[in-house]
Amino acid sequence: MSSSSSSDVYLLDYGAGNVRSLVNAVHQLGYTLKTIEAPEDILKAQKILFPGVGAFGHAMSSLKSKGYVEPLKEYLRSGRPFMGICVGMQALFEGSDETPDVPGLGVLPGTVRQFRNDTKTVPHMGWNLAQLTLAQTVGIEDERQPVYFVHSYAVPYTPRQRPWAMTVTQYGDEQFVSSVQRGAIFGTQFHPEKSGAAGLAMIKAFLAAPLPTALKNPFDLELEQTYWSKVTIPRDMPLLPQDGFTTRIIACLDVRSNDNGDLVVTKGDQYDVRERADEAGAGEVRNLGKPVELAERYYHDGADEISFLNITSFRNVPMHDLPMLEVLKQASRSIFVPLTVGGGIRNVTDPDGRKFSALEVAGEYFRSGADKVSIGSDAVYAAEAYWANVAAGQPEKTGQTAIERIAQAYGAQAVVVSVDPRRIYVADPDDRAAYNDHHLITTRFPGPQGETHCWYQCTVKGGREGRDLDVIQLVVACQNLGAGEILLNCMDRDGTNSGYDLELIRAVKAAVSIPVIASSGAGTPEHFAEVIRETGVEATLAAGIFHRQEVPIPVVKHYLTERKFPIRETSAPVVGGSTF
Repeated sequence: MSSSSSSDVYLLDYGAGNVRSLVNAVHQLGYTLKTIEAPEDILKAQKILFPGVGAFGHAMSSLKSKGYVEPLKEYLRSGRPFMGICVGMQALFEGSDETPDVPGLGVLPGTVRQFRNDTKTVPHMGWNLAQLTLAQTVGIEDERQPVYFVHSYAVPYTPRQRPWAMTVTQYGDEQFVSSVQRGAIFGTQFHPEKSGAAGLAMIKAFLAAPLPTALKNPFDLELEQTYWSKVTIPRDMPLLPQDGFTTRIIACLDVRSNDNGDLVVTKGDQYDVRERADEAGAGEVRNLGKPVELAERYYHDGADEISFLNITSFRNVPMHDLPMLEVLKQASRSIFVPLTVGGGIRNVTDPDGRKFSALEVAGEYFRSGADKVSIGSDAVYAAEAYWANVAAGQPEKTGQTAIERIAQAYGAQAVVVSVDPRRIYVADPDDRAAYNDHHLITTRFPGPQGETHCWYQCTVKGGREGRDLDVIQLVVACQNLGAGEILLNCMDRDGTNSGYDLELIRAVKAAVSIPVIASSGAGTPEHFAEVIRETGVEATLAAGIFHRQEVPIPVVKHYLTERKFPIRETSAPVVGGSTF
């Protein structure tokens, strides 16, 4: 048994979010997959890919309910190749603090622990280095190339893990196991299908590797040779990891249908997406390109993530025919970095009267290729209800908000809250009644009467309606409800190309312990450097300057790299499969 056909590779999908990207990556590499649909399929496989997102307990419970646990253990004991991704790797260990009463598969010693958030943001979301502890192996051709992580739990690196830890990653003050290998069993905490060409190389190494000629039980094997490279483990090898966490550069595409019904990428001028009116009436919707074509360009330019924002929510369209679903399906075929989609993530009613929950809407997006969903107006309403419950002495959480339900099913890392605040200037900061005790911020941008203080009012419906809720109230409530990331816009800076609102970003960063994406106002490479240096945000986002190629992504990255900012370098074109 020296090789395996493409048809011998099976996908273990227990219904946890976006597996489309992994399937597309496998197809990009010239392989096909069968899906495990029954317990007996597990023992038919010659190789198994097991991706997972969300909660450890949900993953293990799903495996158990489907009758997969015992056949999977038997498969692993047979010595046949297995590749687990994210929660798929965590399942190999004995258990997780996330759900202490749920055992793992127990192939590897150790327990999955939650990151501390006292000195860093959690989830660990972004690109970081996976540094080798063994030898050159399994497609990791250059450990200086960061890979994509998105998780709140990991296995701490200790001497107990040294025989099996293939790579270790440093995040802040913690070291964790970022990939493992035991016999023919391989696992990554990062997402290779979202790690560009470097990640595709790892997947290809697994798919292309010949089957072992002599199967051994990895449960009993004291590993002395790596499966792929046949190199003895240097057990006394010193480990000198460095924190390779990088700041993400995100391209955002505002997508809507124009007056002819075609989907276009547009960009607002203070949220107005139409050109100036002519004598015949209203101007046309700005058309800056087709969504998938533009997203592919950004991928090749080295964008670390791509965000699609459905700015009209395609009202009165049946859910299964939402145009954005097709955009995601097409984009995920050739784009192997994370994709976020926003707009319309709420409870909806189809034109025929059928009702769908926000969780079901999000599920459709995940299955179509999204890695994260972004919630806007619905998050504001949820935050208002949260603080009303606090004031009434009732439980803050109901378990019914979109944030809570999606985070419970898919993990906090899958939920982004998009905030659209605007400044409300205050004449007298000592007159608390005048601003209803909202959080005041001293601003560099005086108001019309020279005011130096303001609070940031949250808006809904694409910025058309203000609410009696400030930005700090919103982000604190949303973090407590389970959101994993904040996309922080600023209506006053949008489209100005004059720089990010640093005071707003600092205030939000100080209020939460989850990652923050800075948005609105970028016009030069210096603006990206300024916001990273002055606020410590985990990511920066821009739209119009990228669409019009006024400041292309490679120019931004080159500028930041030259100045020693922690940026994922993408000097070579990121083309799926081209590096092999």
